[in-house]
Amino acid sequence: MQGLDAGWVTATPGLGRPAQLTALGNGVVPQQAARALQLLAPPFPRCPRCADR
Repeated sequence: MQGLDAGWVTATPGLGRPAQLTALGNGVVPQQAARALQLLAPPFPRCPRCADR
C-alpha cells in the first residue's frame, strides 16, 4: 500500500506486529517524497566548470 516491496517490514526478523505497524506509520511513501522534492526543491544551474567536460 505504501509502494514498498513485499516483506519490506513484515519480513524483518524479531519485529513484532505492533513494531511493524509503528514502522509503517512513521514511514514516508517513497513516491510522495519524490514528488515533494520535485515541487519544492529549486532547480540547480549546471556548474560552468563542469560544462566544459
